[in-house]
Amino acid sequence: MVSGNLLYRRKRSWRADELVSRSTLQLLDFDDGSPPEHAWRRKLSSHANRLKEFNVTFREAIRMMKLGLRLWSYIREEASHGRKAPIDPFTREGNRPSASQGVPLGGMGSGSISRGFRGEFKHWQITPGSCEMSPVMANQFSIFVTRGGNKKYASVLGPGQLGGLKKSTDDGISSWDWKLKGDRSTYHALFPRAWTVYDGEPDPELKVSCRQISPFIPHDYQESSLPTSVFVYTLVNTGKERAKVSLLMTWANSIGGLSHHSGGHVNEPFIGKNGVSGVLLHHKTANDNPPVTFAIAACENQNVNVTVLPVFGLSGENSVTAREMWGTMVQDGSFDRDNFNAGPSMPCLLGDTVCAAVSASTWVEPHGRCTVVFALAWSSPKVKFKKGSTYYRRYTKFYGTSPRSAVNLVEDALMKYKHWEEAIDKWQTPILRDERLPEWYKITLFNELYFLVAGGTVWIDSESLVSDADNKLNPSPPEDSNLPFHDITCNSTVPLIGFDPHEIDDKENVGKFLYLEGIEYFMWCTYDVHFYASFALLDLFPKIELSIQRDFARAVLREDNRRVRFLADGTWGIRKVIGAVAHDLGAHDPWHELNAYNIHDTSRWKDLNPKFVLQIYRDFAATGDKSFGKDVWPAVCTAMEYMEQFDHDGDGMIENDGFPDQTYDAWTVQGVSAYCGCLWLAALQAAAALARSLGHDDYAERCMTRFAKAKSVFEARLWNGSYFNYDSGTSYNSRSIQADQLAGQWYTASSGLPPLFDEDRIKCTLQKIFDYNVMRVKGGRMGAVNGTGSKLQKHGQLTVTTVGLVASKVDTGGAKGSTSCKKMLSVGWVPYSVQAFAVMWCTSDMMIMLTLLYRKRT
Repeated sequence: MVSGNLLYRRKRSWRADELVSRSTLQLLDFDDGSPPEHAWRRKLSSHANRLKEFNVTFREAIRMMKLGLRLWSYIREEASHGRKAPIDPFTREGNRPSASQGVPLGGMGSGSISRGFRGEFKHWQITPGSCEMSPVMANQFSIFVTRGGNKKYASVLGPGQLGGLKKSTDDGISSWDWKLKGDRSTYHALFPRAWTVYDGEPDPELKVSCRQISPFIPHDYQESSLPTSVFVYTLVNTGKERAKVSLLMTWANSIGGLSHHSGGHVNEPFIGKNGVSGVLLHHKTANDNPPVTFAIAACENQNVNVTVLPVFGLSGENSVTAREMWGTMVQDGSFDRDNFNAGPSMPCLLGDTVCAAVSASTWVEPHGRCTVVFALAWSSPKVKFKKGSTYYRRYTKFYGTSPRSAVNLVEDALMKYKHWEEAIDKWQTPILRDERLPEWYKITLFNELYFLVAGGTVWIDSESLVSDADNKLNPSPPEDSNLPFHDITCNSTVPLIGFDPHEIDDKENVGKFLYLEGIEYFMWCTYDVHFYASFALLDLFPKIELSIQRDFARAVLREDNRRVRFLADGTWGIRKVIGAVAHDLGAHDPWHELNAYNIHDTSRWKDLNPKFVLQIYRDFAATGDKSFGKDVWPAVCTAMEYMEQFDHDGDGMIENDGFPDQTYDAWTVQGVSAYCGCLWLAALQAAAALARSLGHDDYAERCMTRFAKAKSVFEARLWNGSYFNYDSGTSYNSRSIQADQLAGQWYTASSGLPPLFDEDRIKCTLQKIFDYNVMRVKGGRMGAVNGTGSKLQKHGQLTVTTVGLVASKVDTGGAKGSTSCKKMLSVGWVPYSVQAFAVMWCTSDMMIMLTLLYRKRT
């Protein structure tokens, strides 16, 4: 049983009534307009803290100089072909990430747009692998209020201090009224929803709540794939006069960056079903990427009147200007209804920016209430990767492949959002009402799931895989056949993933799913990270998790003889070795060209194969899916057999080979190691358990015999009386205390397997890690640092390592009132932290939190 004390947090989130008056919360408490009790909160007048960066020492820079030169050359080579390198430390984003973001829009895998806590639309990830960080400032909600003919209020519903605004004398968005100070307006985030409350801004007698809703619904593999979001405005008039309120949604024909200048974009109004009307914005993408169509819309009823302005510009050359559009809204609060008959606009010229606007107007009686609802959808049915493969996204299975399906998406969103909320409440309420869990943990538990939407995810329909397989049967010569880094001769002894239509049969019937390791690491489904990140998928979308595992299982049996240069030492090898678990599913041709990571030869890594076996058993045990177990069993056997080559002395325990041959890829390991050795022991136990479940008792017995032998060697070589040494070598680092040394132990515990070591040794090790890796670094305010050795990873802090340690502490019965657990969890969670210490990697593995601790409540 996990007590609230275990999950103690010094810095709590503000309560809603500390930022918003109780009277306002009560007034908005109809139609779910009031924010929840538990949420991440910020005032709109606050500023996002910039994440601190780290620098390598001069000695480390010298040591990595050759790697840096090879990496620089590789990045330039990829850029010459219009491709992004998987790792590029030399290119800095103009808009640096901050520690305070907001809830992203839409479901999973259909391209994402994030919305900051101050209302800005940014982090555009419509094109796979591309992230335009900067906000598109023309994309705004605005409000216009008229009372008694004399009182008028008009303002963009976002603080005017944001960047991107020029002089107010121009004809662009700077001419709008940016009067919102934000000190009486607050943002409340609980993924997948967010609330923005305007407590008397800009009209002191009008309370406004904007509720942002996206269709992220666990176990719903249809709604959760939809690229759409709804914005529900709740209006409460506290004055004595009737108020005419007009809400305005403006949207640029852009997918972020400078894409709005590329020309050829077309806008057109539409009138849909059930009172839904708005504007379609057809965006012609550059670089031969598939087109995108946006739909912005509002729902008209007996109380709400919807009008549109299909086109306005920021320069004033060939259309209504932004200034003129704003003046019309200030004067009339609506547009001409004849605009619905305008038809498609002429394609815009190169360099012009075209925008559209949707207005929804209503009258709010004195002390009355009203609801106005907007929706946004983006239809980009095709996803194209740089090396030519094109697929249809998952949502096209339900809405077809026409870009005009954006109309159907907004129509359904406006009709179904209440059902989405019912499903979200059913999922979240039991956790939010659990009094054993502190507020900060409940908030983080849900908000860290943002990565499944905003982590560059791609979700494709399985039917497009079959057509892709047909294309692969008659491939054309690759465009980069003269690249020095690749030999195009491929003598695969096993068919490629997707090469045979029968082989890519979608047994889970959910299509195929990809996510990036991080925005900075352009690799799909990085497997050493998936080891940590996959708990969230397993718990919420188990069919997607099993689908990803099937992809890696097929990859184990695949060989790809194309030559690749490994940048760490400049040696050459082949892209994929049969029997080795792939590091990732690729970058520019996922499922077909694996292992985009080329710093080291990952076929010699010692952690990937054990991690594969551990994940397979965990997923098998969690789902009880025997057909899955049977299908992946050959890959499990092959992966275990492959590892035997690393048992150099035949004692049952694998050895590392004196280079960074595991996920901590700047940290050299020699001989038996705590991290990889513990994972190997856990994999032997997991393979035995899976074998017994599938009726392979002889295989199970062999695994357990080897487990007993290897465990004896592991403890004899590494146990020093208080923890397991980093490795069995003789270097300075060999006695380092690695925070993740019990990774195999907590994974077996999470899978329901017996402990690997005596309980006393586990407790002793955890205490040592707490004393040295937690308490001796900034007074325990960082969580657990990785260990000692290279500064790159000595000073690194992985949140998942900290949570894994606490999970282990819970397993050993040290949960209640444990000071060490409290201290280890007193860490700034990266995307939502107030401060960021040292190196805290903002990647998908933060999602581990979903089950590692919550599962241990009972």
